[in-house]
Amino acid sequence: MKKLLTGLALSALVLGACGNGGEKQATDTKFNDPGREAFANSSCIGCHGKDLEGGSEPNLTKVGSKYSEQEILKIIQNGKGAMPKNLVEGKDAENIAKYLSKQK
Repeated sequence: MKKLLTGLALSALVLGACGNGGEKQATDTKFNDPGREAFANSSCIGCHGKDLEGGSEPNLTKVGSKYSEQEILKIIQNGKGAMPKNLVEGKDAENIAKYLSKQK
């Protein structure tokens, strides 16, 4: 009986651990947004911060209130102020522009 209870307890722990991580990723949009992921994996975070809070360059937490997706994409492509052009290109730049345009 003791072995059976031990086996059931261990099974519950293993299954619980496996299920929890998958649910978090499936329901947490910050892990499923390709723009957020591209931003996090780019050099953007060095100046704008990993949570868009700013640093040596502007805070981007409400940038979508100021610029449209297309305007943000043009800034990424052409640079602005101290920001050099084309630090991110192609689909990553498009995804980042879309993600940032939602920050309001």
